[in-house]
Amino acid sequence: MQEAQYTRRFFAHTALTHHIYRGVFPTFAAAQASIPPTRTAGYDNAESADLYRERTRRVYINDYPMILWLGRFLEQGARRIFDIGGHIGIAYYAYQRFLTYPAGLTWTVQDVPAVNAAGTRWAADHDKARRLAFADDLAGADGCDVLFAAGSLQYLDYTLADAIAAMPRRPRFLLLNSVPVHPSQSYFTVQNIGVACCPYRVTAERDFLGSLSALGYELQDRWENPQRHCTVPFHPELSLDRYFGFAFRLAA
Repeated sequence: MQEAQYTRRFFAHTALTHHIYRGVFPTFAAAQASIPPTRTAGYDNAESADLYRERTRRVYINDYPMILWLGRFLEQGARRIFDIGGHIGIAYYAYQRFLTYPAGLTWTVQDVPAVNAAGTRWAADHDKARRLAFADDLAGADGCDVLFAAGSLQYLDYTLADAIAAMPRRPRFLLLNSVPVHPSQSYFTVQNIGVACCPYRVTAERDFLGSLSALGYELQDRWENPQRHCTVPFHPELSLDRYFGFAFRLAA
């Protein structure tokens, strides 16, 4: 009865101030199927595309390790950045307050069509240097210098390792932030962001780190973000009290 009551509250939730979670599922498709047709699913809609404008003008505490490592990678010659799920270019705009982007830098964001369209419109007025571009798929990530993902891997219906394994030329560096990693379990839940519900991936630590190590990536750094959490009601053993960030380098 409590779960049924929570389910009703979950799908009625429309607040933008906080995200809530529901259920445990074995696959992305199963999580997707649990979202009723009366609720918008995913980010490919105008309401989701209009989110996060304030994040183009500010950074949060968990952004500083990303800024540190991106600066180091730029010093080592990185010029092509491919940003998975970067929305309208949030990190591109916010980080340039703290980093001097070198000549020749390109920053490509891959996102869903509605978000890409919003990002293109925003860039017309805000990207004076014209470094930012948008892509609908991962083709442009092949051979990039930095594969960047900040709070986006959990929304994908494929794993990062599978995506990289399919690339003829693997990225030199991986810079990943706000990744929900569980000590021992991989599973999917559903997240309600207020304007939409999204299948949401949580990955076991051994699966996440092991899959990237198998592709030749060496962990350079990892950090915790205790400001992010994932509480799955009725499943306390699967809830997370923090998220993680990682910097990797492809072994020579």
